[in-house]
Amino acid sequence: MSLAAIPKVELHLHLEGAAPPEFIRRVAAEKRADISRAFGPDGGYAFADFARFLEVYEAATSVLRTPEDYHRLTLAVLEASAAEGVIYTEAFLSPDFCGGGDVAAWREYLAAIREAAVTARARHGIEMRGVVTCIRHFGPDTAKRAALCAAETTGDFVTGFGMGGDERRGRQGDFAYGFDMAREAGLGLTTHAGEWAGAHSVRQALDDLRVARIGHGVRAVEDPDLVARLAEGQITLEVCPGSNVALGLYASVADHPIAALRAAGVPVTVSTDDPPFFRTALTAEYAALHAAFGWEEEDFAELNRTALRAAFCDAETRVRLLKRIGGAA
Repeated sequence: MSLAAIPKVELHLHLEGAAPPEFIRRVAAEKRADISRAFGPDGGYAFADFARFLEVYEAATSVLRTPEDYHRLTLAVLEASAAEGVIYTEAFLSPDFCGGGDVAAWREYLAAIREAAVTARARHGIEMRGVVTCIRHFGPDTAKRAALCAAETTGDFVTGFGMGGDERRGRQGDFAYGFDMAREAGLGLTTHAGEWAGAHSVRQALDDLRVARIGHGVRAVEDPDLVARLAEGQITLEVCPGSNVALGLYASVADHPIAALRAAGVPVTVSTDDPPFFRTALTAEYAALHAAFGWEEEDFAELNRTALRAAFCDAETRVRLLKRIGGAA
């Protein structure tokens, strides 16, 4: 079995978080910005806990200041993803980093990102869609501006809206206004939950935001009734095992609940979250799951079919990519 050759679908990828450290160092040098504290002796991103991870993430993002920077970033990220066998990816895009939440500025950044996605598709055969993402620890008012940016640019490229950031700040329902705005614009909805704040955060996401997918969601396993609800409602979890292990949520992939959730009938998918930060890649994730749970090629094909069925893309794209994986809608 060649894990690298498996056609892959990724639903949970932060665009800035996928920036190779050497790319960020190069841009920082061009901008004469000193963010050396973000890197360790080996040149990789350096952090010891989730709070420090957020600091390093935002330091790296601070050097990305123009649409052209994001054009170059998108090309680099999609090239790396395609090398892992990814045929479809949904990237989290934040208007807070791309124009400070201003709709006009956001349109310029988005145009540059989309242009890069078109180029990457022609070069590497990878499809990309954008999930506009508000940042939880920036607060509900900032989230409303991000939702407005999403609603104003909804179309065949911007197809979703979600929320990332520090899950321990506030409640999911505090952001309902922005999610309602995105829902009215026809966007698919997802939010980070059940990572740091526990199973109750997943319940809040379902009850207060009425999302179709959950980013991470793994701590739902602590509540059997919630697991049953996820399975019954076929709420897809965007699971990132390597991220969870790197940040200390679980000791190893073997201790991770993805297999238990899948066995319970919950739709699970596999993504990398912020791959260079967590020293991972999608093929490495598959290898770890194979070693921990004995998953084989058909298991991974089914995970990718699950991901495509939950993807925020049009039906034609879904059917076309399902054929590449081997399966039906």
